[in-house]
Amino acid sequence: MTDTFIANATIDDLRAVVRGTLAASPPSIAAKFTDTARQRLLQSKATPEPVQTELFTQRSDDGAIAPTEELTHILSRIRASYGAGLGFESLRDLAIVVRCTRGIQWDEGSELEYTLASIDADISQAIQSSREEMDGGRVTDLSEARGAVNELRAAVKECRRVAESGAGGYPFEQGAIALEFWKI
Repeated sequence: MTDTFIANATIDDLRAVVRGTLAASPPSIAAKFTDTARQRLLQSKATPEPVQTELFTQRSDDGAIAPTEELTHILSRIRASYGAGLGFESLRDLAIVVRCTRGIQWDEGSELEYTLASIDADISQAIQSSREEMDGGRVTDLSEARGAVNELRAAVKECRRVAESGAGGYPFEQGAIALEFWKI
């Protein structure tokens, strides 16, 4: 019967049940849940490397740059990864997203400004998740972990250089600070 519920419940119902179960359970249950989530995400990793045209589009009605559904999908995957304790796994995907923002201009209060601000916050969250992954002893390849951090660091710096040259804005102040002060 449980599988029938899972197969037919809405996503909001499933979220509520999972959150309620985890909140009312001993910490070992939450740890097992997170471990299972990590395993599932690693098995199903199928996010292709995006290119800028897939992540942002120019609207025909007003010419503004807007995020695409592909970006929404990739950000969801990134957030699921760092939320499940796979911070290092999410850093390379974040670097790809950051590179795709080089030279983009946006209007204050626009959907794009909100999206870029959330990506900036994602950088900080992914770094925190990576720290916890490191502290939890789940990093098996330190060189690979450093490479992921350095790739994101380079992408953020590239974005800043492009903005300083006068092409586009720079939306990643919070993430840049988090990266600057983390030594791995």
